Amino acid sequence: MEAILEHCCGLDVHRDTVVACLLTGNLQDRPHKEIRTFSTMSKGLHELAAWLHAASCTYVAMESTGVYWKPVYHVLEESCEIRLANAQRIKNVPGRKTDISDAECIAKLLRSGLIEGSFVPPQDIRELRELTRHRKKLVHHMTAEKNRIQKVLESAGIKLASVISDVFGVTGRALLRQLMDNGRLDQESVRSLVKGQIKNKVPQLMDALQGKLSSHHRFLLAQSWQHLTHLEHSIQAFDETIDSHLVPYRVEIDILRTLPGVDVTAASAILAEVGADMLQFHSERHLASWAGLSPG
Repeated sequence: MEAILEHCCGLDVHRDTVVACLLTGNLQDRPHKEIRTFSTMSKGLHELAAWLHAASCTYVAMESTGVYWKPVYHVLEESCEIRLANAQRIKNVPGRKTDISDAECIAKLLRSGLIEGSFVPPQDIRELRELTRHRKKLVHHMTAEKNRIQKVLESAGIKLASVISDVFGVTGRALLRQLMDNGRLDQESVRSLVKGQIKNKVPQLMDALQGKLSSHHRFLLAQSWQHLTHLEHSIQAFDETIDSHLVPYRVEIDILRTLPGVDVTAASAILAEVGADMLQFHSERHLASWAGLSPG
């Protein structure tokens, strides 16, 4: 393989250690190889950065496996050009058996220019990505909690979903709170709680609420309700934080919202995943592939 870099380093990153293989020397000669192992603690990573700086090495490559690469990237990104390699492509190279050979193989591939770095967005976009992904998980948890509440109601014979399209709307929540507090509802209570067009469905609601809600059911409902409200407050806090991160990207968000079916939440997720600089992608096909919209 023809060498194109005189100073480069391959990193094999694990949870507790980073094995670094430094290759230096003229392009025509066999490179000098030096291998060291560093701790992934902050002190160890800064020792790694100082070692690379002393060796005048500014080209580094490592695999993008798990989350262990992130602290290494954060420490080295200001002083080095880092190529975050697709682990699947590098692992196809035969002969890698140990951490040292892994790091050496990565360094050799980097020295020959055979590692194509993955797209790593700037720090603010990375933070936005973590926020939008975490918010998505909270929404999934919230949906699961709502389903649990529905199952408890069904097991108690309360068919609220058969009459109200949105059990967790204004009327549905008011009825649920009363059920958890009192265990049953009379017709006058139902009339005072319903809103809008549901007022015309009071007789159907009374039939739907005639199930047997035991203390066991009320306990389950109360626990799920407490968790649900906590998740809703957390999602609201995430929305506020995400909104503050979107301030520099209002133009991009407005453009994305012109797409049919894309609201602020979807636009922020798109921005977080692909970034604002489209020059990172060779073509629209590359962008679609990165976004996971291309068939396997």
